[in-house]
Amino acid sequence: MRVVVAGATGLIGSRTVARLRDHGVEVVPVSRADAVDVSTGQGLERALRGADVIVDVTDAPSREQTVSTAFFTASTGHLLQAAAAAGAEHYVALSVVGADCVDSGYFRAKAAQEDLARHATVPCTVVRSAPFHESVEAIAADGERPDGVHVAPLLVRPVSTDDVAVAVAHAAVGLPLFGVTEVAGPEELRLDEAAGELLAVLGRPGPVVTDPRAPVFGAVLAERALLPGPDARLGHHTFTEWLKSR
Repeated sequence: MRVVVAGATGLIGSRTVARLRDHGVEVVPVSRADAVDVSTGQGLERALRGADVIVDVTDAPSREQTVSTAFFTASTGHLLQAAAAAGAEHYVALSVVGADCVDSGYFRAKAAQEDLARHATVPCTVVRSAPFHESVEAIAADGERPDGVHVAPLLVRPVSTDDVAVAVAHAAVGLPLFGVTEVAGPEELRLDEAAGELLAVLGRPGPVVTDPRAPVFGAVLAERALLPGPDARLGHHTFTEWLKSR
């Protein structure tokens, strides 16, 4: 099996490449460092030649809705076109929990990506991930205000990047689902409380302001919008363990 990983040098991509190689799979890492640009299609025909499976773990340069939608529409379109030309049998895309129910911000961009994959000729599997452990820090940074760090009291199952990579690799070596699978962390937490714990560990114990209107990835969310369904694959690495490694 020959698996091409687009976005291979990123946070998830590098781990996915390692997990696939653990499976004994022939992996072709693809990134701009290899003169391949998914946003323009440059180099894709060469990179995908002979590929059985395409794994797309690329990410937009911004969480802003317009920028991220433009990126995913272009890059996914180019990848799917090149995958079909190469005769690939499976396209695996990394998405986010909430893409099916949040109609704004980065979530709308990921929904557009999923829609392209579902309507392509190449069979697909979409892996929706809960927020990464690292996302808690990014969300806290976005919430910095003069009176403290504003974070919404959302329920979340933050997941480790290693567990996400395992789920993506598992999808890649399996049969296409023609649908969605989800991966999340083993524990349910409140996002504002998790942000407070992280800031304390980082030595930045400024006040966390519980703010239901604080946006997450450009959207104001309902309390349970980031929780996966009951059939989600649950990882093994807890948020507490990740904090200890900081």
